[in-house]
Amino acid sequence: MTAREPAEMARVAAETGAKKTHRTWDRVLVSAFLAGAYISFGALVAITVSSGLDPSTWGTLPTLFMGAAFTLGLVLVLIAGSDLATGNMMLVPLGAMHGRIGVGDVAKNLTLVLLGNLLGALLVAFFLAVQTGVIGDADATGNAGLTYDRLAEIAEGKAAGHTAWETFLRGVGCNWLVCLAVWMSLAAQSVSGKIIAIFFPIMAFVAMGFDHVVANMFFLPAAIWAGVPELGWNDALYNWLLAGAGNLVGAVVFVSTSYWYLFLRDKPAEVTPAAEPAERA
Repeated sequence: MTAREPAEMARVAAETGAKKTHRTWDRVLVSAFLAGAYISFGALVAITVSSGLDPSTWGTLPTLFMGAAFTLGLVLVLIAGSDLATGNMMLVPLGAMHGRIGVGDVAKNLTLVLLGNLLGALLVAFFLAVQTGVIGDADATGNAGLTYDRLAEIAEGKAAGHTAWETFLRGVGCNWLVCLAVWMSLAAQSVSGKIIAIFFPIMAFVAMGFDHVVANMFFLPAAIWAGVPELGWNDALYNWLLAGAGNLVGAVVFVSTSYWYLFLRDKPAEVTPAAEPAERA
């Protein structure tokens, strides 16, 4: 199959976003729960592969390894099918811009999806990261100790390593790239093509240290439950607020609005066939 052209990608994206608001609340919540868990799996393996690498020897390569591993999360979201808030921040507003749904539909969907993502991330953080011992504690040795140190480094950086403005801007940059990954995956009509489209933008945002609100729903609670000192739920909520606001701006301003203006502004909304199952994010 040939790849879709950008104009067709815009139409499919708007229709996909509109369809996301037509499901019952319980289906949205379950789908979002899965996405939160999938992103957390990506975050957990990213911690694992980048732990124990001394920056004085490896330089910035650990963040590159982390970014490559983290792509698992969005691959699972898009290929298996689930609802991720950062992807919906682009798709659902685009459906509204194209006249398929209203602003209230956008707000309801994003609220439900964020809640479901949080529940999925918390489950993986507590039961599969901390309770399994994959993430150790301050007294742990071996691999568990290395993963604890790496998680502590990441969480402390996200909680206190940047100003509010920096965290917001890191959220903007993150979701600009994440939404481009989702957008480009719409061009591909094969699983391999979608994975390639996903890999480079996701690897890039993680390697640059940008902030993804759903990933941070895993990193910060996992660090709190693992006993990282001087880290509390107020730090997590503050980060989620800033990163989430930046993610929303990155998605709506730089992807949804840009491609609506380029390809859909003068096109009337039409009822189109259902999007492919893999086109869910």
